[in-house]
Amino acid sequence: MALTLGEKLRQAREARGITISEVAEQTRISSLYLEGIEADDYRALPGGIFNKGFVKSYAKYVGVDEQEALQDYSRLMANQDNPAETETKTYRPEVLTDDRSNSSTLLTIIFAIIILGLISWGAYAFANYYGDNGLVSSTPTPSPANNSNAPNSNGNPSPANNQAPVAAPGQIKVQLKALSETTSVTYKLDGKGQSQNITPDTPLEADVQESLLITYSKYQTGNVRMTINGQEIKLPSDPENPSRQAIEFTISKENVGEILQKGEIVFNDSQKSESASTGEKVQ
Repeated sequence: MALTLGEKLRQAREARGITISEVAEQTRISSLYLEGIEADDYRALPGGIFNKGFVKSYAKYVGVDEQEALQDYSRLMANQDNPAETETKTYRPEVLTDDRSNSSTLLTIIFAIIILGLISWGAYAFANYYGDNGLVSSTPTPSPANNSNAPNSNGNPSPANNQAPVAAPGQIKVQLKALSETTSVTYKLDGKGQSQNITPDTPLEADVQESLLITYSKYQTGNVRMTINGQEIKLPSDPENPSRQAIEFTISKENVGEILQKGEIVFNDSQKSESASTGEKVQ
């Protein structure tokens, strides 16, 4: 007895060791339709030219002569008097669809999202790294050496090019006060010699026009504090001349800029000459 079309296709498929699922995946024909073809039952198929296309594709894939398969199909339809040959069913998209294609598409989308996320993260990390290390800054930072308003260690603006300014008359305001016990101070303000006992409540305050020579006992060194224009100035801890018993220094419009810049009284040649010119000695 001659084999039917479905039996020929099934035997050819099995001889090649191919499953229905493999045929469906390669031909894009629903497994349900392939099973119907092998069973010679075309009721589930859409009919008409679609059925012939499925038969031809199936036969070609499993190695059966396509024209012979189409002839077998035509004879089968004629014997069955199948209305599917005269009335074509509405074509449905699922004919060319396989469930596994949806899964494959989903995996592709997920993989693409992961790749985009990694690229975005890499760009963000790159920008942050080079930004934190100052490699992407477009605004140059001014050099402290050229910044005339940069503060010095005492919190006051340093003169441009580190040159000590010469104060104008009336701009030197000196305050000398005692922290605890009363201290006797001798001073010469703009050529006029005076003396005063200073206390925490009654400091010596002077507006210097030219110069101010201050003299007090070296034993009061830790008890005396001085400010110039509101800036605290460190006072000498020992006399300039070790043989003397007095601390003596001069503040003038010529050296006040240097004193404010350094934040302390430093004995130098000008201090020595100015102190010596007063002729005042405190023993």
